[in-house]
Amino acid sequence: MWHNTIVPFLVENPSMAIFLTLCLGYLVGKLKYKMLTLGTVTSVLLVGVVLGILAPEVKILPPLKMVFFLLFLFAIGYSVGPQFFRSFRKTGLPQVIFAAVVCVVCLGVTWLCAKLAGYNAGEAVGLFSGAQTISAVIGVGQETINGLHISEAAKESMNNVVPVMYAVTYVFGTAGSAWIIAFVGPRLMGGFQKCRQDCVEEEAQMGQTLVDQPGYGSSLREVAFRCYRVDNDWFGTGKRVSDLEAYLKSQGRRLFVDRIRHNGQITDTPKGSAMIFKGDEVVLSGRREAIIGEETWIGEEAQDPELLNFPIRIQPVMVASKAVDGKTVKEIREMPFMHGVSIRSIKRQQSIDIPVRENNVVDGGDMMTLVGLPYDVDTAAKAIGRASRQTTATDIIFVSLGILIGGIIGVLSFNAGSVPISLTTSGGALIMGLIFGWWHSKRPDYGQVPEPAVWIFRDLGLNMFIACVGLECGPHFVQAFAQVGWMLLVWGAIATALPLIISILLARYVFKFRPGTALGCVAGSRTTTAALGAVEESLHSNVPAMGYAVTYAVGNTLLILFGVVMVILFA
Repeated sequence: MWHNTIVPFLVENPSMAIFLTLCLGYLVGKLKYKMLTLGTVTSVLLVGVVLGILAPEVKILPPLKMVFFLLFLFAIGYSVGPQFFRSFRKTGLPQVIFAAVVCVVCLGVTWLCAKLAGYNAGEAVGLFSGAQTISAVIGVGQETINGLHISEAAKESMNNVVPVMYAVTYVFGTAGSAWIIAFVGPRLMGGFQKCRQDCVEEEAQMGQTLVDQPGYGSSLREVAFRCYRVDNDWFGTGKRVSDLEAYLKSQGRRLFVDRIRHNGQITDTPKGSAMIFKGDEVVLSGRREAIIGEETWIGEEAQDPELLNFPIRIQPVMVASKAVDGKTVKEIREMPFMHGVSIRSIKRQQSIDIPVRENNVVDGGDMMTLVGLPYDVDTAAKAIGRASRQTTATDIIFVSLGILIGGIIGVLSFNAGSVPISLTTSGGALIMGLIFGWWHSKRPDYGQVPEPAVWIFRDLGLNMFIACVGLECGPHFVQAFAQVGWMLLVWGAIATALPLIISILLARYVFKFRPGTALGCVAGSRTTTAALGAVEESLHSNVPAMGYAVTYAVGNTLLILFGVVMVILFA
């Protein structure tokens, strides 16, 4: 049935072979044993290889896979662009330099391993992509190989071996990185006890903790609304709303009066001059950790469905105002326009949770989720930047123009001897993604690419490309693997482990980062999210996330571009 029915169907409809690869690859990628998982990208690649072996007649059009790959690279640049350029400020410069050094170490160690093993350019770039878990290097490396002045047969041979090297070395590249950073790293930084204690001290320096459990971001904290029946003599003949809020603030409790019931009449969003009398009912709002301490000194808590049932706004807002950019959470909360508004969460690069702590700095391009009454939230959103539009529309002109300009820049080349050097269309798309993403953070009304669309471009774009690569290299997989041999596992492990150990030691003794931040910087420089989660769990702290965002933006960019460099070094 397979050869008589299914294979002819896939040959006549190669797009169906891609979707079959994606379906089975995503299913395999969900399988997990303890901390070990292949991950979606590797699973899609392996399924594609198997289908390529079983149905070698399936032909994939080269332009198809490049379209998806360019969308993926542009989306990567778009999401990290704001943080990438802002990281060059004085405060983030040490982390930028560290990330660049780590990327050079990764390149240098992998190059040395490939030289000692006698690998060619294709084998070297495949080793680099798998050992450093940077899947995008597959496409960048293959495109660079196609530009070399060598025979078509040599290009095909090199291109076929790249995904083989990646598939074999990626598993240890991911699992090994997580284990080294989370369990070896703390020992190299002075031991688990020292690292955990330092994280506690660093958390204290960040300011009041606004998280529920270790390792979780503040998005798990809702804003609470509670109702009290006023029965305290403090109110005497009446107190203004501003008097009550000022008194609560003097007690270290940032709470707001959102509603008042007086003589049966309900007042919404009362002004500061509005009066509160004994016998009234008031609704107080604030982050749960502030309001959870019973305000029964005011009076008995009341369960008044009518008074408590009113609309609130939960609004994501992109930080774009100079008045907010670079300010701490504490400074922002004390600004007049934040009256009645609480910060529920902060996201950086659309996926990294930043703890909502008093002394943590908010950067332009961050996405803050505000909670409060509609009028208050709208006022704050206008002062902070731009409220995220509730739309799924993507500015396709913006995306297409960015990729087009990047492609034009990428094809420009010059020769260093007999070796052509260029960014390639892939590198150009990445660079323009960075620039366009940064520009959008400065002019948020233009170039809208909603988070779900970015996810589609990044996740589906990469895996569509990987599926095509797997189907193409499948017929040559066995021959290519026999060419490199089982020693590839050893070289892959060395290329993964040695740069990480060097990086941890550099973070401690040269850059003198604090342990938690240092391990987060290492994970970010190597763009390994799995390692970030593992080290947060091992240290019982989310401090490592504070070193991840900047280094991830730099590492993700440099490691992809270093795919070009690796090919040139072996050309």
